[in-house]
Amino acid sequence: MRSDTPHARTLTVRYTGGTERRGPVAMGQANMIRCMLRDEPAHINIHDVWPVPAGTPAEAAIDALRELVVRHEALRTTFPDAAGGAPREQAVHADGEFTLTVLDHEELPREAAAHAESLAREARGERFRLDRDFPLRISLVARSGAPVFVALAASHAVTDVSALAVLKEEWLTLLAGDALPPLTSLTPLELATEEASAAGLRKSEASLRHWERIIRTGPQAMFAEPGAEGTEVRVPQLTLRSRRGARALALVAERTGGLPSTVLLTAWCALVAHRTDQATCVAAVPTSNRYHPRLARSVNTVSQDALLSLDVRVPTFDALLRKAWGAALNAYRHSQFDAVALWEMIGRVTHERGSGFARDVVFNDVSTLPARVATVSAAADGGTADGPGAAAPELELEWGPEQVLPTRVLTFVHAIEPIVHLGMWADPALFGPEEAEGFLRGLVRLLEAAATEDVPLASLTEVTGVRPVERGPGWCLVDGSWTSPPLVAETLAKALGGLPVHVTVEGDPGTDPAQSAPGQGTDPEGPSPGPTPALTAYIAAGGTPLTPADAHTALMDVLPGRPGVLAPRRYVIVQDPPVEADRSSDWLRQRILVEGTGRERRM
Repeated sequence: MRSDTPHARTLTVRYTGGTERRGPVAMGQANMIRCMLRDEPAHINIHDVWPVPAGTPAEAAIDALRELVVRHEALRTTFPDAAGGAPREQAVHADGEFTLTVLDHEELPREAAAHAESLAREARGERFRLDRDFPLRISLVARSGAPVFVALAASHAVTDVSALAVLKEEWLTLLAGDALPPLTSLTPLELATEEASAAGLRKSEASLRHWERIIRTGPQAMFAEPGAEGTEVRVPQLTLRSRRGARALALVAERTGGLPSTVLLTAWCALVAHRTDQATCVAAVPTSNRYHPRLARSVNTVSQDALLSLDVRVPTFDALLRKAWGAALNAYRHSQFDAVALWEMIGRVTHERGSGFARDVVFNDVSTLPARVATVSAAADGGTADGPGAAAPELELEWGPEQVLPTRVLTFVHAIEPIVHLGMWADPALFGPEEAEGFLRGLVRLLEAAATEDVPLASLTEVTGVRPVERGPGWCLVDGSWTSPPLVAETLAKALGGLPVHVTVEGDPGTDPAQSAPGQGTDPEGPSPGPTPALTAYIAAGGTPLTPADAHTALMDVLPGRPGVLAPRRYVIVQDPPVEADRSSDWLRQRILVEGTGRERRM
């Protein structure tokens, strides 16, 4: 009988011929190093599986890997220890060695690709030591000595989704016996030099201003609704493959003159905003920071979010498409920033606004990258390739494994022709299986409707079958964000150790300028808008020493993971609660001890 247990051996591969260099880390590296030091390795490391062309000798596969290591400085980079802090310097080595594990099977498991995928995913679970580890953790899966798959996990400090796609393409080129073209993209050290220049610093400062505007005025979370809880969610994968979607996408692009990728982004934003009943779609668009030609094929981590804010208050799909191009370009232009300065700004602004920043919607379009037919993502899509020989289903939905993610909806677009192939991970507390499948079917239906004529956005429920969320009583719009005053009161009361709290809305939520129709409340000759709605919290402190700053700080400390909670604009502290504690007018009759915004002290 043949054994299913592979024979495992570890090989040490020497490399030489590089150039030794040293210098500061680039902004994207600093951003990901920060995440690597904070997050669980399985969440932040990335992985990929590369099918080996039939007939390739193991030695050739390994030699090609060695050549890539010499070619790309990122693969020869470590980050010297910074005495407990985040490394600020990188060292490129001229020579060295790396190891790989050969797993030789007599017979591969029946689902060989899924087996390789599981190996790569498992390899993500160990933390990379930034000061010494080779940034690729490689297994060569073989059958009777013949390599079949390369399964690897990668450090996000030197690679991202796009970099792995470039490496795969070049590796296959080498295996085909072809020479690689000269490098034209920036190395990490070259990028760091540009970022540190006067022009680079100005660009970073402009990016911070772009982010601050959105964080100050946009919805604090797209999915602020019942059921949205926690900062990390176990999410199942749902994959869409659709020839219908690709045909419709091409027809919309032809009819409107828009780029297919922008058309898909527009449809996706329209549907997300419709489902969440939001006037603006705010989404992180990570891959789009490679829009510059000198970064497009860089083997590096340039993983910094482009933050997209698309106002959907227009009458039709075509009008939204025209806005989406400019909004996307504006986001891409502002995706280079100092991560430390960014998070300092986010902390300051959210404290002042009384909000949280929820990166709860992510759209990552890798369809234009090389080797796009493969599964290449931080949450890899375990399906088959969509190349010329692959089956092209009209519309196929397939459920995959679960993964813990810090988002409510994550979408990876792998291909837009000859089929639309995307993976979606949607919070099951918000999207049951039928609703998640209905959302992706609705996306295809929207594209099909827009293929022949402009689509009124007011008809999205009818066209797509996707319905807006029903939040129920007690929810309202305040400062551009959906919130529940009873939930705010409950959360604040718990944060203050059980003190009685009543929260009310002052001003008419229907007049919130952040959610009004375009131009409403901004015309100097038009009617004067009503008071901007804001929350006021009444707190009965009894004998507890309490200030508005104490109350605000306590609430902000528990705000993460509660997207339906927005901090009050004003805290009114009284001695005792009224008899009828649910009546705002009765709280107003109580003797006020102190009141204020609570923002005067930053903890």
